[in-house]
Amino acid sequence: MQLTAPANRRTGFRDTDGMAVASFVLGLLGLLVLNVVLGPLAIVLAGAALWRGTTRRGRALLGLGLGVADLLVLMAFVQADQTFSWSR
Repeated sequence: MQLTAPANRRTGFRDTDGMAVASFVLGLLGLLVLNVVLGPLAIVLAGAALWRGTTRRGRALLGLGLGVADLLVLMAFVQADQTFSWSR
């Protein structure tokens, strides 16, 4: 009974590719809604995908950049209104 994957089989790359795409999508959505949640989540997923060696490195870097942009947009709104609220 074999409990580990064979050495020639590359496991986990689909997971890291999925994390890279998810970070991109969450970062993009975070620019529109819930940037306080989706921005950090995009940063974490992008970092994990890059650390694990994703084949979609560009998507992960875009997700990382968009996650940081989400937090910058949040900080701009907080500075403008002095609150976390989007409405007056």
